[in-house]
Parts: sequence; structure tokens; C-alpha cells
Amino acid sequence: MIKEELTEELYCIGCGAKIQTDDPTERGYTPAAALQKGLDSGPVYCQRCFRLRHYNQMEKVSVTDDEFLAMLNTISMEDALIVNVIDLFDVYGSMIPGLHRFAGNNKVLVVGNKVDVLPKSVKLSRVKQWLTEQVQSVGLRPVDVMLVSGKKATSIDDLLETIEEHRDGKDVYVVGVTNVGKSTVMNQIIRAATGNKEDVITTSQFPGTTLDQIRIPLDDGHFLIDTPGIIHHHQMAHVLSPKELKLVAPQHEIKPITYQLNPEQTLFLGGASRFDFISGEKSSFTCYFANDLKIHRTKLEKADEFYAKHLGTLLQPPSAEDAENFPPLVRREFNVKVPSDIVFSGLGWITVRKPGKVAAWVPQGVDTVMRKPII
Repeated sequence: MIKEELTEELYCIGCGAKIQTDDPTERGYTPAAALQKGLDSGPVYCQRCFRLRHYNQMEKVSVTDDEFLAMLNTISMEDALIVNVIDLFDVYGSMIPGLHRFAGNNKVLVVGNKVDVLPKSVKLSRVKQWLTEQVQSVGLRPVDVMLVSGKKATSIDDLLETIEEHRDGKDVYVVGVTNVGKSTVMNQIIRAATGNKEDVITTSQFPGTTLDQIRIPLDDGHFLIDTPGIIHHHQMAHVLSPKELKLVAPQHEIKPITYQLNPEQTLFLGGASRFDFISGEKSSFTCYFANDLKIHRTKLEKADEFYAKHLGTLLQPPSAEDAENFPPLVRREFNVKVPSDIVFSGLGWITVRKPGKVAAWVPQGVDTVMRKPII
């Protein structure tokens, strides 16, 4: 019966996604039993909308590049505030190319998430200024830049007040790429906004009607709109399994490790990436990676042999079962003249303090860049 009903192309009354019962990871998924119940007794919701409606739980939804660009085009025609969530641990990898063009005349509020993983010794005022410079370098002119932690609800109340200050009675679109923690931030916003708070956003019924967006009604008739995350294929997340990703994605405050390196030494970042100090004076190199990621030092001349021998065993991730199909590492050389971060997209970064020549190796398809130090 359910299969027959599905041939009529049922759509979620909450978000408009086409209902399907086959793949829990895809949009519009509804367990068969829940679908039957909905068909028998009332409106049909996808699992994502059901959980949001009953448990204030926001789940990730992703779209292709083309779908995301089409969605951004529609936002540019709206009169709204755009909230762009960026991962502080992967700023380059979580920026949306051309967002300033799609924003049109709309204000953009930039939110740097995962401030909780930065070392406590870091001055957040400097991080905020640094992030402002980074987004301005790609053409964004945000009305404000904020630092929050979706995981620990740090500064969420301040974020709500800032949104209310800048939305001018308009809709609010929350945008971001996958794995920036956008859903976590949205969950915290919902929890905070539905409490007994004055002069901030309050909500009523959750579900909206726009395809692949969750529209959360505000008390003035406008909406806080959660949009699907765009997939950036140059992030490390797309070459590692979910289990391996948990190993390399910081869950707690980072404990930086500093190595004194001579020229022609190599650091392996698990088996996921590699850093070569090719030439220059002996110097300190500070590594900012998840605490569970094991770093191994060896001589540059033996690095290739070391990697081939230990990938999937001593050098993890990838795991032994995934090592055979792990993409080959691709080399990019940098001539460092001033203190800089060498960034491994979605993995972390190494701060180079003195002039010299270095090389970063990342899985084919993953990006690596040199930037002004964040710390």
C-alpha cells in the first residue's frame, strides 16, 4: 500500500521534500511505519520535520552545487538578513564562493562556529578581527562578525540579539557548507528562542512549506529559515569515513604541539596528510590538529617509503581497510617569507614562524592553502 501511495509522489507538509522510505540519509526520508500512520490519520512529515516539530532537533540536509546556487539566486531576490555560518577550524574550506554576489543588497552576518575548540589562551578579539579580514578578502562586507560555539551554546544569546538588531523585521536565512555545525547552531537558536526571553526571536509552529528549507515562524509573521548545506568536495570530510572524521574533527579544546625541525624533515598527520620542511633555518613549527590525531616525524628522504609501509597501521586515518582505496597524496610547495599558517582543509594547520620552503601533501581533490596566522 505504501509503495502504491509513493507512486503518487507524496511531499512532506513541513519542508516540501518528496517522501521516500528507502534511504535515511537522503531528503524526505520517512520510516515506512510512520508513513503508514500519517496516511491513515493525518498529515505526512519527513523524519527531519517530525523531529524538529516534536523535539526541536535540527538534522543536516545537503544539496548539490547546482541546487545550492539555484537556492542562493532565490535568496538574492528576497528582502532578508543572511546569516553565514563558518567553521573556525576550517575557514577556507567553509566559505561560500561568490556569496557577496548572491546576497544582493541584503545584509550578511558572519558567524564563526566552534570557538570552543580554539586554545583558551587565544584572544578572541584577535580571532574576530582575523576572521573579518578573511571574509572581506573574498568580497563579503558583513554587518558584524560573531564567534560562537553551537556545541556549548557559547554566545548564542548574543547571536539572537544581533540577529534581531539587524533583521529589521525581515526573514532570516541561515546558510553554510556541510560540516560547519550549522544544524547545531540552529538547534541552539531554537532552544534559546523558545525559552522565556524578551526582546529576542520567539517562535510558534515550526514546519514551513518551501522545498528543502525549514521555515521557523517568528512572532512578527516572518521566518528564520534553515537552508541545506552545500557540499564542498575539496574538504577532508569527503575522503574519510564518518568514523575517521570523528578522529580528525576536534571535539575538545585543541592542545597545540610544537616541533623543532631541521631542514629535510617530515611530519605525517596520521596518514591523511604530510608536511615537509624542505629548506631554511632550524625553527619551531606549531601544529593545530585534533588531539586524537597522531603526528609522526621522520626524515624527508625516507618519507615516501615510511608512508607506503605504514599507511593504515601506524599512520591512521585511513584505517587498514580503507587504506587501499585512499586517494594518493598530492604535493604543493610554499615559499614562506613571513609567519604563516599552512592549512590542510578540514584537518587543521601548521604555523610556520621563519622564512623557508615547505610542502604540504593532501589527498587528491583536497585543498591546502597558506594564510596569515589565525593565532
